[in-house]
Amino acid sequence: MEHYLEQIKLPEMSRRDIPGKKMAYQKISADQRASGHSQYLDNDDLQATALDLEWDMEKELEEPGFDQFQLDSSENQNLEHPESVDLNLDSIQPATSPKGRFQRLQEESDYVSHYTRSVPKSNRCNFCRLLKIFCTTTILFILGILVGYYAHTNCPSDAISSGTVDPQLYQEILQTIQAEDIKKSFRNVVELYNSEDDMEISKNIKTHWTSLGLEDVQFVNYSVLLNVPGPSPSTVTLSGSGQCFHPNGQPCSERARTDSSQDLLYSYAAYSAKGTLEAEVIDVSYGTADDLKRIKKMKNITNHIALLKLGKLPLLYKISLLEKAGFGGVLLYIDPCDLPKTVNSNHDTFMVTLNPGGDPSTPGYPSVGGSFRQNRSNFTSLLVQPISASLAAKLISSPTAGTKNDICSPLELPYNEIRIVSMKIQTVTKFQTVTNVIGYVKGLASPDRYIIVGSHHRAVYSYNGQEWASSTAVITAFIRALMLRVKKGWRPDRTIVFCSWGGTTLGNVGSYEWGQDFKKILQKNVVAYVSLHSPIRGNSSLHPVASPSLQQLVVEVKLPTRTCPALLERIGPLNHGTMQLAVGRKNKFNCTRRTRCPETNVSSVQIQGDADYFINHLGVPTVQFTYEDISALEGPSFLSEAAFPQHAINIEEMDPFFNLHETITKLSGEVILQIANEPVLPFNALDIALEVQNSLKGDQLSAHHLLAVAARLRESAELFQSDEMRPANDPKERAPVRVRMLNDILQDMEKSFVVRQVPPGFYRNILYHMDEKTSQFSILMEVWEHCSSLTSNDTLQGALSEVLNSINSAQVYFKAGLEVFQSVSVAKN
Repeated sequence: MEHYLEQIKLPEMSRRDIPGKKMAYQKISADQRASGHSQYLDNDDLQATALDLEWDMEKELEEPGFDQFQLDSSENQNLEHPESVDLNLDSIQPATSPKGRFQRLQEESDYVSHYTRSVPKSNRCNFCRLLKIFCTTTILFILGILVGYYAHTNCPSDAISSGTVDPQLYQEILQTIQAEDIKKSFRNVVELYNSEDDMEISKNIKTHWTSLGLEDVQFVNYSVLLNVPGPSPSTVTLSGSGQCFHPNGQPCSERARTDSSQDLLYSYAAYSAKGTLEAEVIDVSYGTADDLKRIKKMKNITNHIALLKLGKLPLLYKISLLEKAGFGGVLLYIDPCDLPKTVNSNHDTFMVTLNPGGDPSTPGYPSVGGSFRQNRSNFTSLLVQPISASLAAKLISSPTAGTKNDICSPLELPYNEIRIVSMKIQTVTKFQTVTNVIGYVKGLASPDRYIIVGSHHRAVYSYNGQEWASSTAVITAFIRALMLRVKKGWRPDRTIVFCSWGGTTLGNVGSYEWGQDFKKILQKNVVAYVSLHSPIRGNSSLHPVASPSLQQLVVEVKLPTRTCPALLERIGPLNHGTMQLAVGRKNKFNCTRRTRCPETNVSSVQIQGDADYFINHLGVPTVQFTYEDISALEGPSFLSEAAFPQHAINIEEMDPFFNLHETITKLSGEVILQIANEPVLPFNALDIALEVQNSLKGDQLSAHHLLAVAARLRESAELFQSDEMRPANDPKERAPVRVRMLNDILQDMEKSFVVRQVPPGFYRNILYHMDEKTSQFSILMEVWEHCSSLTSNDTLQGALSEVLNSINSAQVYFKAGLEVFQSVSVAKN
């Protein structure tokens, strides 16, 4: 990996070496052309004079100052023959003849005799000289054409940047992305569907990316502590009847165990406590603070088993609340009323992870050789077991959720009924290797600035069906389109790093370890993260999520208009909800007659996947496009924390023609290209200030000092955007030094909002909200729910202080940026 990062600096070194090579080549060729002067030596006196002049020149060339003379001559030759600049000079060795042609003449045995005799003038000699000159000129001309051709095709260092090409370049690249190619790539990776070897899948991805021309594709491996299923499935037993069930609701008979697939083994909570617990089941609904307050008033909950619904709040947060309340175990399920009506998953089991991120044995630092390993096999003292909705209904002696008059009746355990169950969990923790596949396209103008594009590949067991293959196919399709242009001599201005992460399902293990390994470099150099995690989750609504600074770019992004009619014609019958396509740069996602057209809702909400480390630890602006079902967006959030077994989601049923894949690839691709190529980063400073003010509206905790500092932040952001960003976007006023300073400020804008400590499962980057329906700062909402009656509580004051310091830090940051630019202007004047 060090080799990959060091190579980013190679273009500057190679450019410094080229002038020396050109000078050596021109010295030789200039002397070769001198041989043509013999046509003017028509008598013995002229020949003798020429010989004396040559020896005099040789003495002068040996004196100091010759190098400067020769360099000037080289520059003049370059002006006369501009095509020579592109020559590939690697084969020329200047050290072989430091004096050029003159030294080689001295070493020739017939040199003296060649010039000691007079050559009589004759017509035959004149004809020979003319013929010799003509042949030499012809040969040199042909050689020049050949050398120029191969130098042009083999010199990537002479690639042109996007700043010198037509603005339609982006669309030319995106037009080469076709649904059929994505479909073929998807099916190629799905062929490895039955493989249990993560390395085999990683090798396939690396081989494919390398064949497309991606540079220096390599593996980055980490040995990490993983929690995997035990030898037999977990069980839940009703104490009264003695009935034993597997997580999917099947009885624990030998026949059922034999016929069941590995789905039963992989229905577990990674990094849960292990063991057996027999206790009363208490229905805690969604496990919110209000739910627990209500239950504590009615029952003793110590060492009891909570029957918990997934959704509404982060699972890690709810597990922490249950643990503090004194519960001993958790049976986790998804209420059918929270799922789309078209989805029937009553008998489906699923997997969740309790790992907040990375290798549990090396918290906060990378799993490299020699690192201290902590013995940390679980993240909670609770026994946690996911179960199907059908098993939850059996435990409460109730039929599965029913629908009456289009109103779904959620599952609920009656208050006056007692259920005692025994739950048994047996998982195994062991060290395994997690592999990341990393490749990049080196930038031309700013190779030390990175845009990271992240997908993920299959873990040991494939959850969410073919979702991982969909993610891999999308990133591969964009790499193919990009490299077709790179092979023609073009390069982005900034480096694009493509990553296929491993260990995503168990807690974004691969991305966390890589991020921790190169944290210092990434903090300084990463400009943005584009997530391709789970791009197809439905087929009715395009759901863009973006950092505040990138929301304007996402709204303005467009697709090639020529692809839209055919795309809509094929995809229209599939989508009875919202099909939002970006077809105009200054227009929001436009809709067609086939679909409804609500307002575009580009928001900053917590998302699942490997973007987590870059958002919460590095403060990197992030964007993600996905397709969802409208009903899924309207229901409880955080249902995506559940990873269903491989048969639960069939990508080809949702997108048979792969048009949705093509749309996601093109939308993500244009965002990547604009961030990688625009001279000024397409980030919006004012949108951050507006997001902060909106997050404080209507908040009972918004004290006057918070609103005041938010107003100052907006004022500074407005000045920064108008005084510095607007002139920089005008090519006539653009100064390279000022643009570099401006971009350094833009890429670090969101770092001020990464706070030190938040409740488990909450984003440390406070610019991200819990869901689409709430706009308040998440940490203030959480603390208000707990401390509404205790305004002097330390937790409340601490949360207010975190928010205040973040806003104030951002305001000082923009103000300092303005002062730096003003100082530069004064110094120049």
